Amino acid sequence: MTATRQRTSGSKIYTILRREIITGRHRPAARLAVGRLADRFGTSVSPVRDALQKLSQEGLVTIKPRSGYFVTHMTLKELQDLLELREILETAALDRAAGRIDHQQLDRLAHLHDRYTGDDPASYDRYTQENRQFHVALAEASGNRELARQIGHLLDRLARFMVMTRTGKTMPDSHAQILSALRKADGAAARRALLQELRTARRKILERVMDEESGRWRLN
Repeated sequence: MTATRQRTSGSKIYTILRREIITGRHRPAARLAVGRLADRFGTSVSPVRDALQKLSQEGLVTIKPRSGYFVTHMTLKELQDLLELREILETAALDRAAGRIDHQQLDRLAHLHDRYTGDDPASYDRYTQENRQFHVALAEASGNRELARQIGHLLDRLARFMVMTRTGKTMPDSHAQILSALRKADGAAARRALLQELRTARRKILERVMDEESGRWRLN
């Protein structure tokens, strides 16, 4: 297999495994056997390892030396901390962006908002990507690229929980409110809309995890 074909295969494997992890097909702590995955995808082990390495960088896969690759699981406290950190980072980014965002950046946010694909199961993987792109683009408007990078990484780690609770049902309205406020240079209104989105998502995620999914996600 050529290097080009390996990269292509690795990219496809990454996309499929990522979707399967965030939609719950592979449960937290489940072992991802490289050989079996290579057989499944009809490739060598190299592109499989490349895909798993990339997923580990997103916090979705944990690499254990001499043991292999596993779907990342976390404690309830770790999840709470991530959700709290998301609020801290995203509000800080918005506060910085509100005073400096330009028309080109606003148009980009509008384009990302218009691409929202709905709440049906077939489109939900695309939703998580588009939601991530919207929030990262908003953070990039702050002028702090490292802040935007950290927010993107955080959203990768939270993606499976957002899918689990179908938090996308309220996202179009929330994003529209944020965008409208920013176009009016109303930073306070944009901040209120963002906080409402983040806190609604946080409440739904924690309620679902504690009431229905704690055993499955091993969060206690």
